[in-house]
Amino acid sequence: MKYLGSKNKIAKHLLPIILKDRKPEQYYVEPFMGGGNMIDKVEGLRIGNDINYYLIEMWKALQKGWIPPDIVTEEEYRYYKKCQDLEDPAIVAFVGFCCAYSGKYYNTFARCKKGRNYAAEGKRNLLNQLPKMIGVELQNTTYDKLIIPANSIIYCDPPYQNTAGYKDSIDHKAFWQWCRERTLEGHQVFISEYSAPDDFICIFEIKHTTILDKSKRSERIEKLFKFEPLF
Repeated sequence: MKYLGSKNKIAKHLLPIILKDRKPEQYYVEPFMGGGNMIDKVEGLRIGNDINYYLIEMWKALQKGWIPPDIVTEEEYRYYKKCQDLEDPAIVAFVGFCCAYSGKYYNTFARCKKGRNYAAEGKRNLLNQLPKMIGVELQNTTYDKLIIPANSIIYCDPPYQNTAGYKDSIDHKAFWQWCRERTLEGHQVFISEYSAPDDFICIFEIKHTTILDKSKRSERIEKLFKFEPLF
């Protein structure tokens, strides 16, 4: 699924590090699942959470057999953007993410041109991804309210600090403290960000091109962090 901030292209680099010491029956948890482009490459016990209600409801509907439409007009796009609370959350999410530029929720309507049909592409991508999402336990809450099984592997891909483009942001100071606390509880916690507090160590970095909309591309250094207790 095309999604703002997706790690799809670098998942092959991140997951071997994150899963290196995973034990049988150990949960893999994503508090910020987004488009599922990391969790869909993980097997076994998985929990995927996201604060976007419509996104999670779409994945639940897909797991139950819902099929997205092949065509979405600009008039339909504007309607679902305006009347989200009145319609099936699955179609609201599909239109908002898959029919907007760069997978950014209701960014700008992606008009079909030069033979390209964004709705059909989005449908095809979701249905191709779906078999790898079967079995993911889906939740819709804030990261700090998420119930996490003991000794889990937690991968966090939060809204990045000092970047634009996300509807929902977080208190980053509170987030880093939450990561510290989960680590001290016995979880393995990994965080994708551009920078982190001094007591977090960078265990991997890679140059990555990001896209905020159809006209803005930039190269950033994606980093993977872990909390390093001082004792």
